[in-house]
Amino acid sequence: MQARLRDRVIADSDDVVECKGYQYFPPSAVHTEWLEKTEKTQSDRACPHGVQFYDLLIDGARHKRVAWVYEAPRPAMQQVAGRFGFWEAVEVG
Repeated sequence: MQARLRDRVIADSDDVVECKGYQYFPPSAVHTEWLEKTEKTQSDRACPHGVQFYDLLIDGARHKRVAWVYEAPRPAMQQVAGRFGFWEAVEVG
C-alpha cells in the first residue's frame, strides 16, 4: 500500500494497519525527512491518544497537517501507536 501526493510516494509498505477508516504506516516506510512537526493546537492537546500532526514539505510546497501519529493511544487504538496516518491531499491505496 502507498500514500501518495500527486506523483510522489510518501510511504510504501505491506505492513499497514487499518483503524477507524484510516491506514497507518510504520515509520520505517515513510519519507520522514519530508515531514515537519506542527505546533499542537488546543484540539490536539485535548486528544486522548496524544496526537502529533505533521506538515508535508515536498517540491517547495507545504501541505499542512496531512500526517499524524498517535504517541500514546488508548488501548482500543494501541495497534497504531507510533504509526503514521495520512489524509486530505494525500491519497492512500
